[in-house]
Amino acid sequence: MSFRRKTLLALAISTATGAPLALASQAESQGFIEDSHLKFMTRNLYWNHDRHGGADDRREWGQGFRLDYTSGYTQGTLGFGVDLSAYSAIKLDGGRGYSGQAGVLVPDGEGTKDAAGSAGASVKMRLSNTELRYGNNLRPYNPVFAPADARLVPGTATGFWLTSSEWAGLDLEAGHMTASKDFNSTNNDDDFYASYAGVSTDTVDFVGGNYAITDNLSVSLYGSEYKDIWRQYYANTNYTYSLSDDQSLNFDFNIYRSNDEGRKLAGEIGVTAWSFAAAYTVGAHTFKVTHQRINGDQPFDYLGMGPGTFHDSIYLANSSQLVDFNGPNERSWGLFYDLNMASYGVPGLTFHARYIRGTDVDGSKMDPSSPYAYYADSEDHWERDLAVGYVVQSGPAKDLSFKLRQATHRIGNGKSDVSSDQFRLIIEFPYEIF
Repeated sequence: MSFRRKTLLALAISTATGAPLALASQAESQGFIEDSHLKFMTRNLYWNHDRHGGADDRREWGQGFRLDYTSGYTQGTLGFGVDLSAYSAIKLDGGRGYSGQAGVLVPDGEGTKDAAGSAGASVKMRLSNTELRYGNNLRPYNPVFAPADARLVPGTATGFWLTSSEWAGLDLEAGHMTASKDFNSTNNDDDFYASYAGVSTDTVDFVGGNYAITDNLSVSLYGSEYKDIWRQYYANTNYTYSLSDDQSLNFDFNIYRSNDEGRKLAGEIGVTAWSFAAAYTVGAHTFKVTHQRINGDQPFDYLGMGPGTFHDSIYLANSSQLVDFNGPNERSWGLFYDLNMASYGVPGLTFHARYIRGTDVDGSKMDPSSPYAYYADSEDHWERDLAVGYVVQSGPAKDLSFKLRQATHRIGNGKSDVSSDQFRLIIEFPYEIF
C-alpha cells in the first residue's frame, strides 16, 4: 500500500473509530445560507530588491483583490457546502525595465500582464468535527505543506484535504494534492517543486497534527511525501512558562528529517535540520535568541509551487525575509526583538528587528551532479531585518493595515546567493461583506 493510502486511511480510521462521535459541530449547523460568509480583501504591494555583484535588480508594484465565499453546511448528520474564491492582480508599475523579475505580478512568458485573474472552488462535507474538502482553491498551512500568501494573491492547491478536531486539544489533518497555482500564476494545473533543487513532482501527500497537552505545552508531528523527490518528517515542542502577569519564558524546538524517495529527482538527500528558540517577554517587549543547524551534505529544501519560488513550509527559527540559513552543514545564530506599542497607548502599532549570522556552510561533500551543487565549499553570511506595522483599530477603516519591511543580506565567499537589500510596503484592507 502506498504512503498516501496508508496515511489517509490511518487518519480516517482514527477519526471514525478512536472515540464516539459527538456530532457537536455539525449538530449546531444553521444551514447552507445561514452560516455563509463573503469576505473581500485588497492588497497593495511595492517590492524593491536591490541585488549586488552585477545581479539583476527586481522592482515591481501591484494591486491585488481577493473575494472568498464560504458557505455553511446543510443541516443533518452529514453536512455539505462549497467554498468559492476569485483573485485578481493588476500591474501598477513594472519598475522601468524590471517588470516580472520579482515574481510579484503574473508572468506571461515575456514579462507581466497588465491584469490577470483566476478563480477556484471546492466542495466540502462535514461529520461532527471532521471535514473533507476537494477542489482547486485549498490553502492548507502546516510545517510540511504551506502555500505562501506574501505576494498579491495567495498560492493554492488542488486535491483532497481532511481535517479533524474530534478530541479536545487535538487537531489532525491529511492531504493528497495533485496540482498547484503559484502566487504569481493564473494556472491551476502547475506542478509542485523542491524550491532549492528546481525539480518538480505532480503529487504531494501529508499527514499530521497538533496536540495541546496543557494551555502552555503543545507538540506537533507531521510527515509528507513529495513523489520521487523526498519523504520529510517534522516534530515540534513549544512550552511557555509564566513568571508573572506580564513576564514569561517561551521555548520552541523544531526538527525535520528529509530522505530521498522514489526516482530521486533531486538526487541523494539525507538531511536533519533543527532549531531552538528561547524568548523572554516582559510587558511590551520580547527578546529572543535562536540557534539552527543543518546536518547533511545537501541544503534543507521545502515546498515551491513554481520554478524559483519559495513558500512557507519551513518552520525553522532562522528562516528569514531573504534567506533561510539552510545550506549544507550550516550553523546559524539569531537575535530577535519585538515591541507591541499597545502597552504604551498605541494599540495596533508593532516593531520587529532581527539579526542572524550563518557560518560553516560546506558543500564540498556533495555529489557534483546534484541539483544543489551550486553551493560553495565554504560560505558565511548574515541578514538584518526590520519591520514596522500598524493596524487601524476602529472606525470605517478598521483592520486597514500598513507594513514596512526592510532586509539586508551580505554573503562572503558564496555562490548560492548574492548580497542584497530589499524593501517591501504592504497595504491591506479586509472587509467582511456578510
